[in-house]
Amino acid sequence: MLRVFFLTGVLLLQYFPVSSQDSAMPAAAATAAAPASVDIAAGKTLFKNQCASCHNKNMKDKLTWIRNSQAMINSGHPRAVELWNEWKPTIMTSFTSLTDSEIDNILGYIQDVHVNGANPVSAAGGTTGTVAAVEPADNTNLYILLTGILILLAVILSRILSNLNFMVQVSEGNTDAKRKTLMEIITGKGVIGFVLFALVVLGGYTTVNNAINLGRQQGYQPTQPIKFSHATHSGLHKIDCQYCHDGARRSKQSVIPAANTCMNCHKAIKVGSQYGTAEISKIYASIGYNPNTDQYIENYDNLSKAKIERIFKKWFADSYVQEKGTIDDEGEALIENQWDAIVTSLTDKNSGDYKVQGPIEWVRIHNLPDHAYFNHAQHVTVGKVACQNCHGPVQTMDEVHQFSPLSMGWCINCHRKTEVKFADNPYYQSYERMHKQMAKGERDKVTVEEIGGLECQKCHY
Repeated sequence: MLRVFFLTGVLLLQYFPVSSQDSAMPAAAATAAAPASVDIAAGKTLFKNQCASCHNKNMKDKLTWIRNSQAMINSGHPRAVELWNEWKPTIMTSFTSLTDSEIDNILGYIQDVHVNGANPVSAAGGTTGTVAAVEPADNTNLYILLTGILILLAVILSRILSNLNFMVQVSEGNTDAKRKTLMEIITGKGVIGFVLFALVVLGGYTTVNNAINLGRQQGYQPTQPIKFSHATHSGLHKIDCQYCHDGARRSKQSVIPAANTCMNCHKAIKVGSQYGTAEISKIYASIGYNPNTDQYIENYDNLSKAKIERIFKKWFADSYVQEKGTIDDEGEALIENQWDAIVTSLTDKNSGDYKVQGPIEWVRIHNLPDHAYFNHAQHVTVGKVACQNCHGPVQTMDEVHQFSPLSMGWCINCHRKTEVKFADNPYYQSYERMHKQMAKGERDKVTVEEIGGLECQKCHY
């Protein structure tokens, strides 16, 4: 039997009763059936956008709590600690910005689809059907058919108008009147003008639509020159995001770490847990580090590719002998393949000199349009926003992909819901009125929207 009773909060509150430390968990989630007020369609959308990247689409994984799992673990909650011991070191992303109703919707969707079966029964007692099976229909063929019908009707109408015009001219005694042919109708000024107008509208719509979607390729996961695993570095070894992306706390850009940052660890760690010497050697070849002598190579920029090849093939051979004892055919092939991988990954074909020396050309994943201003430091340092809120559970990703849609609506909704962290935050001391209101109990929170988070010039300057 599927262990569905570990699913997100529908059954969660059977183990985690609502307490003062987790009072944000909605009481509605405690019931087995989704409440009547739950919007299951909205819950489905939230689940697919926020949860499905980690949990199977059939929702058979053990989903834990939603708002802040680590806080409950740190408080010593017995059930939280038990689940953590079972699933560590994987950390579930905290979704502190989700409202109670949105959590209700997610839980209602899970309950309705997975727990209640193929034909779940709603709270009102009626059969709701399998929500998970509902997918957006592809209406392309319908649009093509309608377009064809409209064109045919337009031709018929033009033909009728031409005949009526001919009859009027005959009745007025115009002996030179004649009916227009179909070709004359199609190539007439009116038809050509209408076609041009339609093309302008269609072109404008397509241009605006593509501009809106520029850089917003949710799920985009390009192949990188080095197989860098965030799951290994951030998840398994707990390396803080800002250790590598140190610009996130102090500047607009989070910055791509230079190879010097990698070398802080990889001067000592020369063999990777997944790929052995293959991927780490690309770092060495990029920066000019000789793993055979543990020294940086002098005059590396001017070194020929043949000399670099000898250095790294020796390193591959020595490493293989240390592991296997002797070089065999498999070892020879591995040495050649790893050197070819260095050349393929690091060669800058645009420079014309085909060198492997130089910066690693990482492929950009997140790309906001130029007219949209986003400042990492404002969110990370001032707003105390966790990296995972935008980038998803990177600590579980071997290859990073664009997790969030990064649309204007997505940002605005976040600003509307996200609570400003006023406590012990000097950046918000100037909001004296709101501090006083919170102290008096006149308000329990302040959202980003209330301090100007929806003003156009904040993002479009």
